[in-house]
Amino acid sequence: MLPTIKEANPDEAEVLTALAIRSKAYWGYPQSFMEACRDELTVTDISMNSADFRYYVAENESELLGFYAIEKLSDREFELEALFVEPKFIGKGVGKALIEHAKKLVKNLGGRTLIVQGDPNAEKFYRAAGGVPNGTRESASISGRRLPLFTIDLANDDIA
Repeated sequence: MLPTIKEANPDEAEVLTALAIRSKAYWGYPQSFMEACRDELTVTDISMNSADFRYYVAENESELLGFYAIEKLSDREFELEALFVEPKFIGKGVGKALIEHAKKLVKNLGGRTLIVQGDPNAEKFYRAAGGVPNGTRESASISGRRLPLFTIDLANDDIA
């Protein structure tokens, strides 16, 4: 069953932060790594209320399954700022539903490119979503750690 995806409520920042931390920890990172990433994984009231960011949640009848955020960089370029799935739902289609929703939203907003800085564990996921490797970017949390960058060309993407 596909999740329902809707715009997040600004008062959900703490809940989304906790989900992001659980989702990141799913990959087996040590506690010291998770602590170093805490600020980067924190969803703030400022970003949730910014005109440049949009947050969407996936849910079923009874629980939050995941969320994503996009940031508008320019009229044609957006970045996937976050995409996290509750660990027990990883691999069950929630992430795919979220990324497809994000691509459609960005395209409807006039975007032609979606940039993704992904966790190395999610490389296969972003490639399957149409992401083309486009270099790396240094982690904002871990000095010297390089993260893969992907570009999704929405101008040539067959999004319904």
